[in-house]
Amino acid sequence: MSANEMAYLNLLKHVKQHGAVKQDRTGTGTISVFGYQMRFDLEAGFPLLTTKRVPFRLIASELLWFIKGDTNIRYLLKHNNNIWNEWAFKKWVESAEYTGPDMTNFGLRSQTDPEFNTKYLEQEQIFKKLVLEDDRFASEYGDLGNVYGKQWRRWTTSQGETIDQLKNVIEEIKRNPDSRRLIVTAWSPEDATPQRSALPPCHTLFQFYVANGKLSCQLYQRSGDIFLGIPFNIASYSLLTHMIAQECGLGVGEFVHTIGDAHIYSNHLDQIETQLAREVRPLPTLKLNPSINSIFDYDVEDLSVEGYDPHPAIKAPVAV
Repeated sequence: MSANEMAYLNLLKHVKQHGAVKQDRTGTGTISVFGYQMRFDLEAGFPLLTTKRVPFRLIASELLWFIKGDTNIRYLLKHNNNIWNEWAFKKWVESAEYTGPDMTNFGLRSQTDPEFNTKYLEQEQIFKKLVLEDDRFASEYGDLGNVYGKQWRRWTTSQGETIDQLKNVIEEIKRNPDSRRLIVTAWSPEDATPQRSALPPCHTLFQFYVANGKLSCQLYQRSGDIFLGIPFNIASYSLLTHMIAQECGLGVGEFVHTIGDAHIYSNHLDQIETQLAREVRPLPTLKLNPSINSIFDYDVEDLSVEGYDPHPAIKAPVAV
């Protein structure tokens, strides 16, 4: 049984057994613990969960979106990736420009009547088509503000200058691998407001560590939706570590995942019971295009997994 996957399943069990009942920004309600850490041995298989299917191509295209410094969902939509649509769509339906049916409770679509669901899907298709085809509309409603891509690649200083944190940290790994300052931060107090960012960064800071010719990464995540979000985060930062290790001529060590508020949404409990009842299967192997020498040169087609044989996906509503 994979120790990597068990690290995640043990988190589910721990929060179910010991979590405190808390309210949250979305009004859904959670069971939550504060301060939890998992460790994943990246040499022991790529940590893409097998107890439910986790879509690797969505993880890959989202990560490349961050790496490119992009903040507009148009790139994601071109790759059939809809995981950031909720926040952009919300911005549109709450604007004076929106003239469609009432979407006041759009975040509750999975719990409402079929007629509402149909209207939602119709408006979402209109929205996606406009983002893809209308430059003005995409600029106004497709951009999510100062989210990860902006902070990683174009951090704005108090002097009005920009810092490419991701490029700088890779150069420092090559130049000074023993540095204790191999850090990229996405959390800016100034930008952590609804006016400047669609969703203040949940994965706030990550740090690299080189020892014995291997690259490890630790993520501090202030808030984590354990059922839906955390599996993506585990795979995404593990993928990032592999990509940077390849560029720097290093092997891979561990991905260490430290979570502040680790929570299960109250409407995910049945899905978690289903997942915990499933047998863990062997982890897949990550394949990177060996001819790519810079993480800034990857396309989605350069990233893949082999031997991935998971149980079926388990659907659950997103709390927005």
